[in-house]
Amino acid sequence: MHEKLIECVPNFSEGQHPEIIKQITDEIEKVEGVKLLDVDPGFDMNRTVVTFVGTPEGVKEAAFNAIKKAAELIDMSKHKGTHPRMGATDVCPFVPITGVSEEECIALSKEVAKRVGEELGIPVYLYEKSATSPERVNLAKIRHGEYEGLEEKLKDPKWKPDYGPVKFNAKSGATVIGVREFLIAYNININTREEKYATDIAFELREKGRSARKGGNGPFYFKSEEILKYQKGSYPCGSCEFVGKTIEETITHCKEAHNYDLAELLDLNGIDPKNPEGQSVKIPGKFKHCKAIGWMVPKYDRAQISINLTKYKITSMHHVFDEACRLAEERGLRVTGSEIVGMVPYPALLETGKYYLRKQHRSVGVPIRDILNTAVQSLGLNDVSEFKIEERVLGLPKNLDTALVEMKLKDFVDEVSRETPAPGGGSIAALSGALGAALSSMVSNLTAFKRGSSPEADAILNTAAERCQYIKDLLVKAVDDDTNAFNDYMNARRLPNKTSEEKKVREEAMQNGLKKAVNVPLNTAKHSYEVIELAETVAKFGNPNSITDVGVGAQSAYTGVLGGIYNVLINLKDIKDEKFVEEIKKECSELKQKAQKKLSDVLSYVESKL
Repeated sequence: MHEKLIECVPNFSEGQHPEIIKQITDEIEKVEGVKLLDVDPGFDMNRTVVTFVGTPEGVKEAAFNAIKKAAELIDMSKHKGTHPRMGATDVCPFVPITGVSEEECIALSKEVAKRVGEELGIPVYLYEKSATSPERVNLAKIRHGEYEGLEEKLKDPKWKPDYGPVKFNAKSGATVIGVREFLIAYNININTREEKYATDIAFELREKGRSARKGGNGPFYFKSEEILKYQKGSYPCGSCEFVGKTIEETITHCKEAHNYDLAELLDLNGIDPKNPEGQSVKIPGKFKHCKAIGWMVPKYDRAQISINLTKYKITSMHHVFDEACRLAEERGLRVTGSEIVGMVPYPALLETGKYYLRKQHRSVGVPIRDILNTAVQSLGLNDVSEFKIEERVLGLPKNLDTALVEMKLKDFVDEVSRETPAPGGGSIAALSGALGAALSSMVSNLTAFKRGSSPEADAILNTAAERCQYIKDLLVKAVDDDTNAFNDYMNARRLPNKTSEEKKVREEAMQNGLKKAVNVPLNTAKHSYEVIELAETVAKFGNPNSITDVGVGAQSAYTGVLGGIYNVLINLKDIKDEKFVEEIKKECSELKQKAQKKLSDVLSYVESKL
């Protein structure tokens, strides 16, 4: 069962006084069960993005305390900055990470919003998945008019806050709270000080697009003739020369000719699709779930395209980055790199690394760290500030510092040789299987995408290498899992056993510990057998000069199979569940026979080529 974990990313309207931000983050760090991950201030934006994770109770308390402290220290009536904002704590999103349902997270966000409204007297709007109406899902719509327009906005019954007073709070403004998917705050850097140039590209990228102009062509769209407007009886498409007599006609045309929903686009831009007269004609940008604006950042001496990717699995950093590079080149500009504000999910950066490796016709079956480094280099994430993978990637697979696999090789070998029963054969079996997988991956990568290789062989070997890397990582983890499983059994044996109840609890714990001690090496054996299968493929398609490496890898993997089976069988003799024992014995016998046959096939093929 996963630990319950929620991420919270409050944005505070203060980025120029570190001592104020420190007082706010101190409130977060005081709370038990919460870890502060990142503090990212922007001087010109006068805004700081804070990221922390923790248990639901911890996150709930830390978020409220941080909002309370920000209300004490930040005076919005004196605030100036380049980023849109409406409150001291401008927005406070919650993101379910593990073990927490969306519904649980929404309930938590409402609890925090209620406390902020009632106890701090701050108007609170719920947004995204916590929103109480479709009009309040989008943050940009809620924030329209910003702090300066808030007093007037609160007079409109349509904009009555979800919690807190309807009265304008001049010092703290208003706060937006809700549950959203993981948002990647992502900035692309351009070699210009012209904010308008960055904005021009931003409008091309973002989902809500831009206002259409007469003669809208040439590299800088904003320099074209005046903006087109919807008028009664004249509703231009904007994407082509078509002009509808009714808005409905134009909506139908846009769907059929250009495959976009004009009504949805108008709504996204705050225009009533039924009554658009007098408003500017809108044309969509290139990417869904992408928000973008352009701004100048004196600290970096260049303009940036500031982007929020609200669904990174649909619109990724790499696709937006590549398109920004293309659009910049059209305008005689260069993208110098990019930056991630706050944290980035591990799968997002991993997919970016794989994307660029594939573009380079290189194997993606390489160590995870190599893939992540490719992503960092390809996106230019070290362009304006240092990007540390260990600190900025959320969900990055890590071993404990005390893990066996974190030892130096000599220290690990010494540890095996000592008089303690673990690490023993099970850990060594897992390591043998991992080394076998690593060797097949190596030969695949030495062969694929090299001079003279065929596209068919490239595809087969690339798939094999990727699978080898996956199994390698599982088996490396099993080196420690095997020792830990044995330790669970030993701990169960140490339980008190004086009373009949204590004996019953101890016996049950020992039996469960033994079953766990069986499952880990059984999985080692199964995964190691797959490595032998992969070795057969790599032997046939790989570089003939490296075929002995495949043979060594297959033999090593067979040690993983046999060692795993041996560790299963020795633990079975103390398990009292007869049905379980018989099923596992049968599985081991069949697996051993298959592995012997497959190893013989691989080695015969290898030796025939020597």
